[in-house]
Amino acid sequence: MSPRADDAQWRALLDARGEHIPTDAACPLHALYGPLCAARRHGPFAVGHLAQSLDGRIATNSGVSRWLSGAEDLLHTHRMRAIADAVLVGANTVLHDDPQLTVRLCAGTSPVRVIVDPERRLDGSQRVFHDTTAPTLVLVAANLAHPGEAQGEAEVVPAPRGEGGLDPREIRRILARRGLPWLFIEGGGVTVSRFLAAGALDRLQITVAPVILGSGRPSIVLPEITDLGDSLRPRTRRFVFGDDVMIECDFHG
Repeated sequence: MSPRADDAQWRALLDARGEHIPTDAACPLHALYGPLCAARRHGPFAVGHLAQSLDGRIATNSGVSRWLSGAEDLLHTHRMRAIADAVLVGANTVLHDDPQLTVRLCAGTSPVRVIVDPERRLDGSQRVFHDTTAPTLVLVAANLAHPGEAQGEAEVVPAPRGEGGLDPREIRRILARRGLPWLFIEGGGVTVSRFLAAGALDRLQITVAPVILGSGRPSIVLPEITDLGDSLRPRTRRFVFGDDVMIECDFHG
């Protein structure tokens, strides 16, 4: 990994987590990550992130999503991993992308990896089950788990069901009890949407890439509404990542 001009500022942010967070508004890193680092002072915290096209698609119908957004958004996801206690993805993301979910593009320690696989669709051949760079938890429906069970190098953790999958609020409670209160939910669209619908996201980051797919898998999908008054209208912040624009929604600010 080649040195970056802002490496010293980034390391200072990491070193200050949970204590005095730099708040230099003129520094882009402080402006973006300072409030997120400071949030750990106030209890459990969850941030979702998706990259989408201009027409709201996160992948083709076959699941191809690399690389929809650019290099700066990729670096951003690694930095989000570095400040998180745990990074969480759904089974579909593991099936289609086979991600490592580790910190490689910036300074920082890789978080605990959490895979949501309620019906145990993953066969254990994916990298997260064999790569010991970071601990891995697999959350499965309680009726499909056995005490002390492992899947490869990953620990199998039972979780209660909710509507359409595992209960997002219970997932947060389970992870907080394990000392993992600061959660980065990296995808995919179904998983992030379930957390949002359950009111289990504090913030949602959507990076919009200047591309139109015209078809494919949608970004956020929530229960249908009939009146615009029922729509979510969070406070927002905007950041430019090269050709992409990241909009961060704050639901509890």
